[in-house]
Amino acid sequence: MIFAVWIPLLMPLLAVPAARRLAQSLPPRAAAWLLTGCAAVLAGCTAAALGLLLAAGALRLPPVAALGHLSLALLGGTGGYQAVTVPVACAAGALLAACAGTVARRTHRHHTELRSARRAADTHPTAGGLCVLPHSAPDAYALPGRTGSGGRVVVTAGMLRALPAAEREALFAHERAHLAGRHHLFLLTASLAAACHPLLRVLHEPLAYALERWADESAASRVGDRRLTARAIGRAALAAGPHATTPNRPGSVLAATAGPVPRRVAALLAPPPGHGHSHSHPPTRARAQGRRVIAAALLACVAFSAAAAVDAAADLHDNVEFAQGARVTQVPG
Repeated sequence: MIFAVWIPLLMPLLAVPAARRLAQSLPPRAAAWLLTGCAAVLAGCTAAALGLLLAAGALRLPPVAALGHLSLALLGGTGGYQAVTVPVACAAGALLAACAGTVARRTHRHHTELRSARRAADTHPTAGGLCVLPHSAPDAYALPGRTGSGGRVVVTAGMLRALPAAEREALFAHERAHLAGRHHLFLLTASLAAACHPLLRVLHEPLAYALERWADESAASRVGDRRLTARAIGRAALAAGPHATTPNRPGSVLAATAGPVPRRVAALLAPPPGHGHSHSHPPTRARAQGRRVIAAALLACVAFSAAAAVDAAADLHDNVEFAQGARVTQVPG
């Protein structure tokens, strides 16, 4: 456990850049799942490592050792390791408490903002999953529903006036794709994971972009016109400006006007993913080979992190059982 327990805390140094690089070469949907899954697994391994460090130090406290019938002399570790175990455990406990507090606050804020937005939307008529707010500021976003509900698309009167009818349908298709894919849960997962390890914060931006591109492609497929979808997103972004001003708009919701809009528009104006690549050529094969190498490296990083956490837990368990057995044999029969 002495060495294995530190691996999950250090592995994001390698895994996060690999995940970002690999996501750039994947279709949006696959990229979103990849980034979210990596963030969740790495965060779980980090929390497990901190918990193991805390447990290892707590077990060396005489009251805890007595409660568990442990022999401190045979619990494991010698010399300097024993001297630093308790201080390291205190630091790990403080970090773990900070992580838990941040996760609780972010989860509470997320649900509070959604409840407030739903109450505000409930005061306005909704038809066909579309809620129109009587605000002049152009805005539109996907408002997730409660458990078992599909949610609704919230749009302002200002946004409706800014877009022609055909472009409105493309915009609505984009927002409905966010609702159908439950994209807000992807962002919430990444946000909670980032509370466990600071390096995981850099996955938020590529994840948000992948989710917007996922919705872009879904909208283009739904309306059957990529150029129309590109115009709708570009016009909506220009109308909304850099900051939305709609009251009660949750900070965690997804909208067509978010992210690097010019890059998204350019992607929509390009051929769809997988189109026009029926004939392989050396650069394409080289990119595919590079993607496989990065994917293998990322898989190795994530698997190694999880395996190290499991190995550290097994090692701590073995030490505890040994210390308990030694304590029992020392008790007069």
